[in-house]
Amino acid sequence: MGEVTKTLELKLVDPNVHKRQKLRETRDAYQQALQAAFAAGCDTQSAANDVVVEYDLSGYAKNALKKYVPQLHTSYDTDEIHDDHPVRFTNEGLQLDHQPQNAIEWYLKVPHHEDYHLWIPARANPDQREWLEALYADDAEMGESRLFERDGTWYLHITVTCDVAEQSAAFADEPTPPDESGEPCLAGLDRTPIGVDIGEASLVTVCHRDERGSPVRPRLWADDGKAVRRLRKTYFTATRRLQQRGSERIADSFGDALWGRIDDVFHRVTREVVEYAESVENPVLVLEDLTYIRENMDYGEYMNRRLHGWGFAKLHAQVRYKAAEKGIPVETVNPRNTSKACHACGGHGYRPRQATFRCSNDGCWVGEYQADVNGAINIADRYRSGESHRRSDRTSRQKAGDDDSATDGASLTGPQDSHADAETQQVTRGPYAS
Repeated sequence: MGEVTKTLELKLVDPNVHKRQKLRETRDAYQQALQAAFAAGCDTQSAANDVVVEYDLSGYAKNALKKYVPQLHTSYDTDEIHDDHPVRFTNEGLQLDHQPQNAIEWYLKVPHHEDYHLWIPARANPDQREWLEALYADDAEMGESRLFERDGTWYLHITVTCDVAEQSAAFADEPTPPDESGEPCLAGLDRTPIGVDIGEASLVTVCHRDERGSPVRPRLWADDGKAVRRLRKTYFTATRRLQQRGSERIADSFGDALWGRIDDVFHRVTREVVEYAESVENPVLVLEDLTYIRENMDYGEYMNRRLHGWGFAKLHAQVRYKAAEKGIPVETVNPRNTSKACHACGGHGYRPRQATFRCSNDGCWVGEYQADVNGAINIADRYRSGESHRRSDRTSRQKAGDDDSATDGASLTGPQDSHADAETQQVTRGPYAS
């Protein structure tokens, strides 16, 4: 293991007039505070604090200024500084959310001042996706972030530190090594696809086919699904009662503790999923691509519940990041009908019970089958048939909307601006939305 630091590059997507004005107000206030503290010769954090405390900035920007100004006096050999320094925020200031069902899937909470924050959609450097997912999965540490404007476009650069395995090419930014002919290695053509189904009866289910095409070694995390359902039910019941009594702070504290326990389950299960993949020769993990929910909105209540209730995005991010650490590729496929099709005959079926799939084809040998295992096999088969969609290919299909609302034209929502410190509306809490 080794520690690696990288700067992630994100472009804020077309903020509307209101948000552009707030970003400019933040930049202007920051520049004024920076100039004033520098002109006052502040060479300690305490001295800088006495100056910047008067400016209309978030505490995250003020704390960054208090650290930054004393450093300037050791690096600047002049009485003035230029006026295009980026706005700096300490590591607690920025918040990241992932909404893979939306055309623009990443969102950033940008601090404006003490009690107001802006949620803005952002596009990331596609080469840095694994890093961004590691950060979202809390497996990388966020450092200082910098906000700046260039030619009318706003950007955020985030410093991220991560402990990575030395053999991980995904985090070392190393190209795929060539084979003896000098061409890039194409070993992926012979990979064994492992379908990863995220559902309700089982939190996660994995399965693959052997060389004869028979489904083998299915593994279900059903008990973990029950545990997460129980924790979520406890959360919503208890916090609703506390909120009705006006105990908002207690509700928030109680909720944070429960979500922390859920996150612990997610981390363990996704680690075990990757360990399963390591036990398979030449594996590729295959996930469902939620981009297609925007294109095929007939999934109904079941898919909507999966997406919002199970932390789909966070489980995806953790699988992808942990697989990248081990050098295991991850691909995505169209999820349409993976829960409805029979893995044996391809015919349609139905679920008489949540954990049971029943094939409607009287001539099929399947009859009844474990529903989540059936879905996992179908997901793997989509990759085997060539119906795979790399994340980098998605950008050609994405189209920004006319404004910078969190939904960006999607019918599934993203996070909303809030006056609450570091909080968003419960319906848009990213992986914890209900």
